[in-house]
Amino acid sequence: MQAPFIPDDAPFSEDQRSWLNGFFAGMNTRLIATGGAADATADLLSVDVLVGTQTGNSESVADDLAAAAAAHGLHANIQALDDVELDALVAMERVLVVTSTYGEGEMPDNAELFWDALQADTAPRMEAVNYAVLGLGDTSYDGFCQAAKDIDSRFNQLGANRIKDGLWLDVDFEDGAAEWIEEALPAIKPFGDQTAAEGAAAPAAAKKEKSKWNRKNPYPSVVAVNRNLSGNKSAKEIRHYEFALGDSGIEYSAGDALAVQPLNSPELVDGILDRLGIDAGANVGGEPIHSVLTSQYELVTPNKELVARVGQMAEQEDLNHVIENGDKEQMEHYLWNKDTLDLLKIDEKVNFSASEFVGLLKPLQHRAYSISSSPKEHPDHIHLTIGTVRWNSFGRQHGGVASTFLADRVGDEGMSGVFLSENKSFRPPADLDAPMIMVGPGTGVAPFRAFLQDRRADGAQGKNWLFFGDQHKADDFIYEDELLDMQSQGVLHKLDLAFSRDQSEKIYVQTRMKEHGKDLYAWLEEGGYFYVCGDATRMAKDVDQALHDVIAEHGGLTDDGARDYVNGLKKEKRYLRDVY
Repeated sequence: MQAPFIPDDAPFSEDQRSWLNGFFAGMNTRLIATGGAADATADLLSVDVLVGTQTGNSESVADDLAAAAAAHGLHANIQALDDVELDALVAMERVLVVTSTYGEGEMPDNAELFWDALQADTAPRMEAVNYAVLGLGDTSYDGFCQAAKDIDSRFNQLGANRIKDGLWLDVDFEDGAAEWIEEALPAIKPFGDQTAAEGAAAPAAAKKEKSKWNRKNPYPSVVAVNRNLSGNKSAKEIRHYEFALGDSGIEYSAGDALAVQPLNSPELVDGILDRLGIDAGANVGGEPIHSVLTSQYELVTPNKELVARVGQMAEQEDLNHVIENGDKEQMEHYLWNKDTLDLLKIDEKVNFSASEFVGLLKPLQHRAYSISSSPKEHPDHIHLTIGTVRWNSFGRQHGGVASTFLADRVGDEGMSGVFLSENKSFRPPADLDAPMIMVGPGTGVAPFRAFLQDRRADGAQGKNWLFFGDQHKADDFIYEDELLDMQSQGVLHKLDLAFSRDQSEKIYVQTRMKEHGKDLYAWLEEGGYFYVCGDATRMAKDVDQALHDVIAEHGGLTDDGARDYVNGLKKEKRYLRDVY
């Protein structure tokens, strides 16, 4: 029990001491809740900020929105979309939605259940809701910001009042998001009840100060370790990196990602300038074009605008046929293994001036990688586990932008610009006694190495089970010694391996899941958490299907029953994915 603020021997009556102790106790509670400032939000109007996120960008924008809300007389109540029930939604009077789009126009993982309910024929009318939607996306993909567009359209169909047209932002979203926040908050304030909502108190804890290190200002980190994990006969090159945090002040958690700001290959830049006949020192925006192309624009993956312009200039029937048909699969097939230099070489008629060429390019983006270390064991370094992408086509060597930048041009003790990308939706269980099941083949094991380190440091008693696989055990069992040590220490209770090419029949992680389905289902029934990390296009879908099959078989459920069970896991935040 907390000691009284006013001691018994103070010169006050008993009633006065009681009143003063109550007063200061209340003030102390408010100071704790607001991180040291008296509660200034108790009388503010409430705005509900609903977030759909896959990697944490939308969460970051929502945090910025919440910080700006008070200046507009509003208190922001942030919730993940899947945490919102429709009967609660229809009672919300001010709603701002911030959502990313996953894959080719799909809802992010933490918005799937919300969308299923919203688009159902039984969804309720929303006449009392006043709303605006902000979408984050990437114009390189079909279905640009489609999740945000779908939610915006459905709200409107159900009678909600759109107070501001939706805004759909590309990968450079920061400035646009900041402008949207400053327009949306005053625009939505006049709507709804002007009485402060009961319980619109300050947040339960002070918001963590935002790092000064970001995409526009990355931290120059020393790469302390750059080590190849793959065996000599492996078809892959998976490397282990350790980035020194120095005096950056960067604080990370298991489950977060580290964004690397790469530079393009000098050979690729030289080849493009030579093909276009442009001098490396040609001025573009006040800088030499060689420097501009090296550090500012995407060159490995040709974007749609460049492809379309090349198609207009080139006499290439196959390319123009693909462009005219607008067939995504045909376009992907045509561009397979081609970078921008390959595209420029398809016809000698293709040519651009320096400024014209740069105007057709997209900004060079950071690459975010799942962190493979825990700050509880490695507070001064962040570890990454990255597959180096290399291929040979059209008579020359090609490489992934960031993976070859780190492997070949940074090396040991080199420098790389980095910044943290928080992912609050992907964390090890807060309950240290809860079972944890992890599926992470190949580099997908990265966050689970961090999770296991986290639980070891915490002395967690919950059981841990890892499904890991790749091509060959002899050369592709990355972190083998560490994982076997964790198993011998009793940190990793079950380790099931699936090396697909060590036998005539292909065996994958989902194969092992089904083989051990009875135990897997039992762990889930004990309150277990199920995690997946890795390739979204095939592996994650196959694992999801295997999970449904295991639950149906060992839970004695129909397909619909298994789907409801999995949806329950998602709702309880016990089925979480970090997929790409």
